[in-house]
Amino acid sequence: MKTLHKITTFLSVLLFAVLLGACSQQSSNDNTSQASGTARSLEEIKKSGKVTIGVFSDKKPFGYVDENGDYQGYDVYFGNQLGKELGVKVKYVPVDAASRAEYLVSGKVDIILANFTVTKERAQQVDFALPYMKVSLGVVSPKKELITKVDQLKGKKLIVSKGTTAETYFSKHYPDIELVKFDQYSDAYAALLDGRGDAFSTDNTEVLAWSLENKGYEVGITSLGDVETIAPAVQKGNKELRSFINKTIKKLGKENFFHKDFDETLKPIYGDSAKPDEIVVEGGQVKK
Repeated sequence: MKTLHKITTFLSVLLFAVLLGACSQQSSNDNTSQASGTARSLEEIKKSGKVTIGVFSDKKPFGYVDENGDYQGYDVYFGNQLGKELGVKVKYVPVDAASRAEYLVSGKVDIILANFTVTKERAQQVDFALPYMKVSLGVVSPKKELITKVDQLKGKKLIVSKGTTAETYFSKHYPDIELVKFDQYSDAYAALLDGRGDAFSTDNTEVLAWSLENKGYEVGITSLGDVETIAPAVQKGNKELRSFINKTIKKLGKENFFHKDFDETLKPIYGDSAKPDEIVVEGGQVKK
């Protein structure tokens, strides 16, 4: 009898372990694709009730975390709308410039909306949807030692964020200029404020917004390099999600959505310093 009791107890424990493992497996089914690095389908995203979007957490006014711990900004405003169009909640994941592509490649996020400038090099790693913004490079520096020409940077230190078009542009065209590189935008601006660099270069839209909120600094070079576009990105080969985003952008263009986005998120910062048509792209069509 004692032997029978031991066998019964062992089988009960074994059954419990099997059932527990099955439950755990079931609860993780919705995240299996992301955990394995494979892009999730639209059906999987909708079934999970959540879409994960990579955004900046320190690049005001495009993607940042406010005093209440909530994500805000031009990119986030669009991300919220994508969630509505999908009929799911949005989970924002903070990324830095250098890690944006990797977050898609590894399946950590479904979409990147982190001021992602479209380039040929990046298009080899990810698939870009239609653009929703246009931009060029700018350079911000202290007013008392304002940089208005690239030649003035020779012999000085230029701050850039790793993985940005600014880093690529200056490394390629001005290799003699010393670059001081940071992973986070917040660290880059902190370096400018405490004098570890003479100027900072990134998207002109972003440095303009920053200079307006930081007295004593000015964007002396307002447009550098070609005018480029910013677009959502998905994992390479995820045609279904890319197609959905493209259709949504075209639909929203008919509603003047991105001008509304500008009014809500950028105008309070820019005031009259920037016109929406200089930044906004509606319906994925760039007007020249």
